[in-house]
Amino acid sequence: MVLITATAALGIGGTAVAVSANTGAAATATKVAASSIAWSKCPTDVTGGSYLAKAECGQVTVPANYAKPNGRKISVAVSRVKATDTAHYQGVLLGNPGGPGGSGLYLSGGLHAWLDPAVAAKYDIIGFDPRGVESSKPALSCQPAYSDPVRPDYVPRTAKQEKAWLAKSKSYAAACQKKYGWLLPNLRTIDSVRDIDSIRKALGAKQISYYGFSYGTYLGSAYASTYPRNVKRVVLDGNVDTREVWYKGQLSQNVAFERNIKLYFAWIAKYDAVYHLGKSAKAVEKTYYTVLAQSKKKAIGGKVGPAELTDIFLNAGYNTGYYIPLAQALSSWVVGKSADDLVSWVSEGGGDNGFAVYNAVQAVDAPWPAKWATWHKDAVRQYKDGIKFNTWGNVWFNAPIHYWGAKAGKPLNITGKGKKLPPILLVQGTLDAATPYPGGVQMRSLFPSARLLAEIGDKTHANTLNGNPCIDDPVNAYLNGGSLWARKPGRTADASCKALPELSDPNPTQAKAKAAATSPSAKDLALFGGRS
Repeated sequence: MVLITATAALGIGGTAVAVSANTGAAATATKVAASSIAWSKCPTDVTGGSYLAKAECGQVTVPANYAKPNGRKISVAVSRVKATDTAHYQGVLLGNPGGPGGSGLYLSGGLHAWLDPAVAAKYDIIGFDPRGVESSKPALSCQPAYSDPVRPDYVPRTAKQEKAWLAKSKSYAAACQKKYGWLLPNLRTIDSVRDIDSIRKALGAKQISYYGFSYGTYLGSAYASTYPRNVKRVVLDGNVDTREVWYKGQLSQNVAFERNIKLYFAWIAKYDAVYHLGKSAKAVEKTYYTVLAQSKKKAIGGKVGPAELTDIFLNAGYNTGYYIPLAQALSSWVVGKSADDLVSWVSEGGGDNGFAVYNAVQAVDAPWPAKWATWHKDAVRQYKDGIKFNTWGNVWFNAPIHYWGAKAGKPLNITGKGKKLPPILLVQGTLDAATPYPGGVQMRSLFPSARLLAEIGDKTHANTLNGNPCIDDPVNAYLNGGSLWARKPGRTADASCKALPELSDPNPTQAKAKAAATSPSAKDLALFGGRS
């Protein structure tokens, strides 16, 4: 990637956009005060542990309940890669990968690796595991084997099958309540917002910059809304639609994933000479659902039932980096009768921490339908409307919330209106399924200082710092100097980029693409937690 070090005309979707990157002493931040965190060597046996080789780690003690600051305490794990360009120091840059429930400890090293080196060198880059997540204490785990194979079919054909999933979900919620009832009411997004400010204070920083992906955009926008004076720069990639937190958001995701899986089937058909799964999108779709039906009768390789198969191919809806290896795995089974490739995608024994925190946060952030009949009716309606791929899978991913022991609060009032905030950079792919495009437009409407950069035709969720210079250069320029293009009137994007063909339409016949079959993406989706 190329760092823009001066005002330049950047070709964005055919539009010349002036992006200014200020450098030098004028852009230098005041050096932060001494940290109160006891830093030590980072663990490597954690999510993204390889990124922590050059980082240092510690814990920040925070109140379990901020309304009772002298009460029970928990701690939030943090990591740091320190700035090396102290002459042009820009302060603290804190990142969150999403979820909720995604581990972000590795992001100190991750962002340091993905950003332009000259920009990364100017920041103390901070990663952290939000409260309840992985290296923070306590780390939630209710039923560690909850998602181990083989699980029941997501799509209930009878009332008895639906009741079985409901019983499974109720049992999970009860286990979480029994173990963490004292903490569950305090796992709202606003609690993590306050934790971020506790981290800022522990670092001795007057302000922080923030980089959020997916759910991390909701967390970051909530922080900017709550502590506007403490914000220097903000990048939000894959924006949550705040109008849909959280139940309506699942329904919108179902529609978007149905679109994306059909785009994937069309891509497979394009390369039928490679995969032999069908010469049209409809033919490939028929092949997939035939295999799904087979997996209901007998789990493929003893591990891949219909729920597992759906989860495996959901990856293709998130990230085009999975197009090649997943098509190869399906072809190996259909054509070669080998289950090994599909079985290799099944996760077993990985625990339930991310799942637990995901449900815990979404359960208390905002109300969900009180009656199960509403959930059922919406799922049946969508399924009948042809939105089949992920509708029931999404229902059961969230179903423990229906039985949650802690009450939901009111949705956060996120807004930058009437508040003194710096320019904020929003990035949104037009074909993002996890956070559909309207979320970016909505987030822009909430912050008068925000600028929205749309990536046209992008099907990969939260796609910044993934190799498209038309996207990555403005991100680096903004973090380097803080300037952005002018804001356009109306509810629209302020600039646009075209998705890179080699990323949106990978060619499995090329040597480079073949090599990618076992390495889905430089910025691996596995590091970005949860469904949002």
